[in-house]
Amino acid sequence: MMIRIFPYGAIQFMAFEHYKTLITTKLGVSGHVHRLLAGSMAGMTAVICTYPLDMVRVRLAFQVKGEHTYKGIIHAFKTIYAKEGGFLGFYRGLMPTLLGMAPYAGVSFFTFGTLKSVGLSHAPTLLGRPSSDNPNVLVLKTHINLLCGGVAGAIAQTISYPFDVTRRRMQLGTVLPEFEKCLTMRETMKYVYGHHGIRKGLYRGLSLNYIRCIPSQAVAFTTYELMKQFFHLN
Repeated sequence: MMIRIFPYGAIQFMAFEHYKTLITTKLGVSGHVHRLLAGSMAGMTAVICTYPLDMVRVRLAFQVKGEHTYKGIIHAFKTIYAKEGGFLGFYRGLMPTLLGMAPYAGVSFFTFGTLKSVGLSHAPTLLGRPSSDNPNVLVLKTHINLLCGGVAGAIAQTISYPFDVTRRRMQLGTVLPEFEKCLTMRETMKYVYGHHGIRKGLYRGLSLNYIRCIPSQAVAFTTYELMKQFFHLN
């Protein structure tokens, strides 16, 4: 997970800034819409670049004691490559991941950016403070940053969660007994919905995922804002 999250976070935030500038200058789209578009494109870019690492992470995490198919990260890469169609084997479940990541990343950046701009516009003294690298720029206070990031993560996770469930099932592949019924995104979603419904199927584990996602996004956005000040990017 740590090996994956470094390039994933770096690519996502770097791509977001580039896409935001590109959309604003080339397409003339501004306001809050450009955050939604740039966030979606940044999320998909990061996923495509780091997906093989996510595949291996899921396979290793699913293993239980006494039934270890993979001995480690390198062995997992070799086994998947040899037994599941070579390089394409690492991209099983990519489509539902991209379809889920587009609204997840887009809504995350959109919600955080919107909450930040609205908060600083309507309550600059209460919620904001001068940036440490540029006193003329207002930034959110750290605890407000955490709150906005957490809210953004919760909303985005709720919208995209069914695609996340589909992705995990497809990534597990032959590890699951019903893998032949989950070869495509459509088949997988149909199987999960047909056998378990919405609450216990497509949204199963959502409450537990909130415990992971909300602090994760809160810390990610807050760290991002603090690093921008540290590197004098404001």
